[in-house]
Amino acid sequence: MQRLLFPPFRALKGRQCLQLLAPRAAPRVQCDCIRRPLRPGQYSTISEVALQSGRGTVSLPSKAAERVVGRWLLVCSGTVAGAVILGGVTRLTESGLSMVDWHLIKEMKPPTSQEEWEAEFQRYQQFPEFKILNHDMTLTEFKFIWYMEYSHRMWGRLVGLAYILPAAYFWRKGWLSRGMKGRVLALCGLVCFQGLLGWYMVKSGLEEKPDSHDIPRVSQYRLAAHLGSALVLYCASVWTSLSLLLPPHELPETRALLWLRRFAHGTAGLVFLTALSGAFVAGLDAGLVYNSFPKMGESWIPEDLFTFSPILRNVFENPTTVQFDHRILGITSVTAITVLYFLSRRIPLPRRTKMAAVTLLALAYTQILIPRYLAG
Repeated sequence: MQRLLFPPFRALKGRQCLQLLAPRAAPRVQCDCIRRPLRPGQYSTISEVALQSGRGTVSLPSKAAERVVGRWLLVCSGTVAGAVILGGVTRLTESGLSMVDWHLIKEMKPPTSQEEWEAEFQRYQQFPEFKILNHDMTLTEFKFIWYMEYSHRMWGRLVGLAYILPAAYFWRKGWLSRGMKGRVLALCGLVCFQGLLGWYMVKSGLEEKPDSHDIPRVSQYRLAAHLGSALVLYCASVWTSLSLLLPPHELPETRALLWLRRFAHGTAGLVFLTALSGAFVAGLDAGLVYNSFPKMGESWIPEDLFTFSPILRNVFENPTTVQFDHRILGITSVTAITVLYFLSRRIPLPRRTKMAAVTLLALAYTQILIPRYLAG
């Protein structure tokens, strides 16, 4: 972290910034006019006027400050990716409903004594997951799922601090331009919204449903919203970070390049939609309905694809349809990424763009192999 952030700080303390704080002498002129020295308190640059006006910071951030902000957002995007991964592990271990309360500060301290653990376990026993699914769970088993959810929530708090505290510091120092201030505010607001949405999602799995004897689970709609907002936060952070760290390439606006850019945007939207459909699969445990590929059971199109009424309800609530749609979207996404890769090879592009296309292709096919490996 020190290597990542401190070098630009040293650049900010260089000779040019020191010269910025000192009043300049009157500029030399080529004519025979009389040189008039600047009066006390008079400054010769826009930045010095900003300092004299009492704001105490330079109005326009320097390149070094932009690098600091860009690297900070890159680190933040890494914490968001870690939260998504940890949330997936929490989902796989069925630990998400182990903490039945939500307190921003109070729950940061885990139980320490046997009495506190037993009290926490008794609170968990009042909710449907224990009554229907885990009625024979021991205290030791409960501690495992509790710590899994606890680690996910604490990581979420770490993400919030990683965004909000540096943002306030950079704002105070004047290292954010007007446009960047709006982006940073939006990112910090999205972090707070993500935390509230996470609890709203968990709450749906704690509700009593007298008419249902199904396994207690969170709402697939809220789970998809929670994942979708996390992906938006991650992508916005990475995009903003790279816009500050990488110089833009000036490319001729050819027809092929314009078409490639539009196709790339469409592919990104398709991948996002596929990820959201994966949240519906996880929310309904739809991945357990059929475990064969490419066929679903003995047929290409299962018979129970449209058993719910109205028909649109099948897309979001029928496990068979949700799994079928996710497979179709996944295959379409991989196909689009493959086409995007070959299109990028036909156009003269910068080296980093070609590397991005290769990396995207490799990740897409790795994504195919992982479910096959997990399925055995």
